[in-house]
Amino acid sequence: MEKQCFCKNNTIIAFNFGIVICFCLSFTKYFLQKSLKVYLSNTLQIVALFVSDKYFWTFARSLNFLFIVLLVSLIAFMDILKQPFELKKYFENQAKNIKIGFVPTMGALHEGHLNLVQQAKKENEVVVCSIFVNPTQFNNPTDLEKYPRTAAEDIQLLESVACDVLFMPEVAAIYPEKVRTTLHFGDLENVLEGKFRAGHFNGVGLVVAKLFHLVKPTKAYFGQKDLQQCLIIKQLVRDYAFDIELAIVPTVRETDGLAMSSRNRRLNEEQRKIAPNIYEALLMAKQNLQKGLAISEVELAYHKFLGNDADFSVEYFAICNTVDLQPLTVLEQGQEVALVTAVFLGEVRLIDNLIFKF
Repeated sequence: MEKQCFCKNNTIIAFNFGIVICFCLSFTKYFLQKSLKVYLSNTLQIVALFVSDKYFWTFARSLNFLFIVLLVSLIAFMDILKQPFELKKYFENQAKNIKIGFVPTMGALHEGHLNLVQQAKKENEVVVCSIFVNPTQFNNPTDLEKYPRTAAEDIQLLESVACDVLFMPEVAAIYPEKVRTTLHFGDLENVLEGKFRAGHFNGVGLVVAKLFHLVKPTKAYFGQKDLQQCLIIKQLVRDYAFDIELAIVPTVRETDGLAMSSRNRRLNEEQRKIAPNIYEALLMAKQNLQKGLAISEVELAYHKFLGNDADFSVEYFAICNTVDLQPLTVLEQGQEVALVTAVFLGEVRLIDNLIFKF
């Protein structure tokens, strides 16, 4: 009997010792990654979950409960990497041939981004999200300066959906030297966004190509709101033979129809109230086309609808095909049509689109 108790006690001690070691190592790791605030927040949430459980006081009789709570809270934490060599080392320690999902972003995350991560979690063994405000795709320095940066909040959001890895490099890590390469995408880069934002898609192509080389994903996820960007990346993958599958996920909208965007944060209260009119104008244009109105009449009605409010300034509205976004002059039954727009609401530039079969 004494021998059995001795063995049992040794087992418990060894178990507790192992948990403490794991906790200390993990705590050090996340402290160095400067996510201590998030760590404590998640730990408290898990404690609250257990306290609300009817079996809590049974578990609480053992000190193991505390260690288990701390350990479980660490399991959900993602690795935060800032250098390409860290990313490489991370994947060297993973099993070979795992499925890697990749969600590239510029931060200021919202439900649309989280939807991409959640979709990636369903289809892959490891999910990487990148946050990098890419300077080479901004043709307006003021726009780059004002682009929202919310790293601490972004980390919390990604951990809430169990993202595995956050790659958050500095500019010098992605562009250690001046970029001398220029990418061209033919007719696709000369319309809409390309026409009004010179060099934009060259910057997009460069950074996405670099990120694809670094992450080496099995599948990459993009939102349809940036329709032209999605088509640019499709062409990049095809022309440069990246062995990557692309997933274009439908636009996530607010309850009032406004397409979710990081730029929405810059809208003041009054602007936010009228911002859904952009989507309403797209829906109206779709209905007008289906009624048989001429393309020129539909375009005129769109501009008139938004022009009734002086806060709106339509940069472009186009009725295009969905292959290379070239403007349509005639619509055929069963044809896929893209209504694409960019609108200034005050100083904030918002884009949206609507795809449907005619």
